[in-house]
Amino acid sequence: AVRGAPALGAAGAMGVALAAATGEPLEDAARRLKATRPTAANLAWGVERALAASDPAEEAVRIAADDVARNRRLGAYGAMLLPEEARVLTHCNTGSLACVGYGTALGVVRAAHESGRRPSVWVDETRPVLQGSRLTAWELQRLGIPCTLVADVMAGSLMAGGEVDAVVVGADRIAANGDVANKIGTYPLAVLAHHHGLPFYVAAPLSTFDPECADGSAIPIERRDPDEVAVVGGRRLAPTGVEIDNRAFDVTPRELVTAYVTEEGVAASAAAALDAAAST
Repeated sequence: AVRGAPALGAAGAMGVALAAATGEPLEDAARRLKATRPTAANLAWGVERALAASDPAEEAVRIAADDVARNRRLGAYGAMLLPEEARVLTHCNTGSLACVGYGTALGVVRAAHESGRRPSVWVDETRPVLQGSRLTAWELQRLGIPCTLVADVMAGSLMAGGEVDAVVVGADRIAANGDVANKIGTYPLAVLAHHHGLPFYVAAPLSTFDPECADGSAIPIERRDPDEVAVVGGRRLAPTGVEIDNRAFDVTPRELVTAYVTEEGVAASAAAALDAAAST
């Protein structure tokens, strides 16, 4: 399965290209592709770009190649926001494994590291699927960036103890007003950061912004297999018959976001980010 908003954009375009190559009706293929991950704006963006292209396969390849360049620019802009020895708290996985390459929120830390600074990362395990444990910690180790894996519920204690300088997360969809849909557990991090006076940065390419979505209340939230919560290591821990609500994403209100980091720079609002893109 493909996961990670930017990766979904490229995969969506490639899905349209595959449909074109096999003679499948493109509108039918596009509809099915977009329905697989309704929260992620990048998926629909990639599908629509490929649909509008004279050569969907060529467009899909272009989207994939552009993703790496976009993320490198985004990372460079975001790195400028971090202090010399930044202690960054992040959530879920936003590195190369969530993109075609380099990363978004993790790309910010990576760019700081590559510039000679000395960031370190608190990695939320990210229940229930543990993207932080399985993916982010692994990526950071390979990059040689110091990291410490923590339970999601430890974030408040870290902030209260003065052990965090900034929270940097990615996004699956950003509404026109700046509300941010991201992996479940992001919203409480934003509340905690606000309470402790810490910056809360959202790092995402412009393809994640959805100007047609007025605010967070209009963002569809996926609900996933209850067994993701009930079963751990192949063993069911929750009692049989208990109701389980496994929402994959939550929405962070715009007023809790310090800034949005995109490939075009740092913006204080979603509108400013889109305006900057339009002027380039």
